[in-house]
Amino acid sequence: MPVRLHHIVIDTHDLPGLARFWTQALGWPVKTVKNRVHVDLTTIAADRDQEIERLIGLGARRVDVGQTGEESWTVLADPEGNEFCVVRPKDTLIG
Repeated sequence: MPVRLHHIVIDTHDLPGLARFWTQALGWPVKTVKNRVHVDLTTIAADRDQEIERLIGLGARRVDVGQTGEESWTVLADPEGNEFCVVRPKDTLIG
């Protein structure tokens, strides 16, 4: 199964105000990123590593943003340096 869209994070004119709105609306913590756009992708667990390698073959690269290795996502960057993540499927996460 190819990757599919999981999240899109887009910058705004009033980032703190919009972040407060969505934090209250969804009960989620605020993500702070430096990129123009941040996309989270997901796929089925069985082919996640294969999809990561496919994306690297298309021009993505692995990015170290201080991960511990225990995260449920892998951080990559597109050819222009915008970071994105390939997230494990929700049904594989504990809690």
